[in-house]
Amino acid sequence: MENIGRLRDFAQSFTRLVEQVGCDEARIFSDGKSLLSELIAHDDWLPHAFAQPSIESYRQYLLYCDPLERFSVVSFVWAAGQTTPVHDHTVWGMVGVLRGAERCEEYELDEAAGLRASGSHELPVGGVDLVSPDIGDIHRVSNALEEGVSISIHVYGGNIGAVQRHVYDPNTGAKKPFISGYSNRVMPNIWG
Repeated sequence: MENIGRLRDFAQSFTRLVEQVGCDEARIFSDGKSLLSELIAHDDWLPHAFAQPSIESYRQYLLYCDPLERFSVVSFVWAAGQTTPVHDHTVWGMVGVLRGAERCEEYELDEAAGLRASGSHELPVGGVDLVSPDIGDIHRVSNALEEGVSISIHVYGGNIGAVQRHVYDPNTGAKKPFISGYSNRVMPNIWG
């Protein structure tokens, strides 16, 4: 049985953090990373319905959205071999791996030279990654496992499924706007 209270406690703690620090990204990252690390240290709270992969593409399930859209909490579920396009976020974000592992390929946009790869790394269970327009915001993420499902919990500085962002052509750097939306129509009952 899921211990959904962990998600409720996280949402309450993160709400208090955002109320205290406002838009102070450094404080959100330092204090918020600790909160996210604590949440993903336990794998007994994510409802089954929000951990389901699809053979068609990765899934982005909305778990919680602050009523003022100051932050949202999302589970990303990856089947083997699935990857995102190269994309940005336009807001701060934190990614914590709950199950499996993720591979992150980072990019930088140079207006004269276009898009260029700037590094890559793998994120294991318990690892937390940070993104924002200030520290690096363009990447491609994939399931690092050859077989099996990976699940990560993301926290973003906005209602990420409704934020206009960009996908990039990795060869030319050309960008196109997109809004990701969500894979679910309902959110988990964190109060039950």
